[in-house]
Amino acid sequence: MIAVRISPDMRMLVVGAPGYLAQRPAIETPQDLTAHACINMRLPTYGGLYAWEFEKDGRELRVRVEGQLVVNTLGPLRRACLDGFGLAYLPEDMVEESIAKGTLHSVLEDWSPPFAGYHLYYPSRRQPSPAFQLLVDTLRYRG
Repeated sequence: MIAVRISPDMRMLVVGAPGYLAQRPAIETPQDLTAHACINMRLPTYGGLYAWEFEKDGRELRVRVEGQLVVNTLGPLRRACLDGFGLAYLPEDMVEESIAKGTLHSVLEDWSPPFAGYHLYYPSRRQPSPAFQLLVDTLRYRG
């Protein structure tokens, strides 16, 4: 198999609306999320609610959060978070503008290291078709 990077490194962030965060206890560790309303995500291919993934100093941790709201796409998840329904776990590029504007605040950033972005995986062939090679060249991330 051949892997071709098609995006930069990514990072997931826990974010909340300022009004929501002002009314709740401070969040210093992933375990503190149990005292908060978290907006869950159900992935069709995952089979259940997504466990939020954290890492710090080589220690990996998955936290199953609780809350009254469950969504299955990122758009409504972000909207519900902006509306103050609870904390959300979203890709950094999806919330960076809201963080810059102050409509969302990020927590647990030291528990959210970057990870390798998207890759295109395909079987090795000696002579890929010109059309496929053009697609690979177009998608290739050049950072």
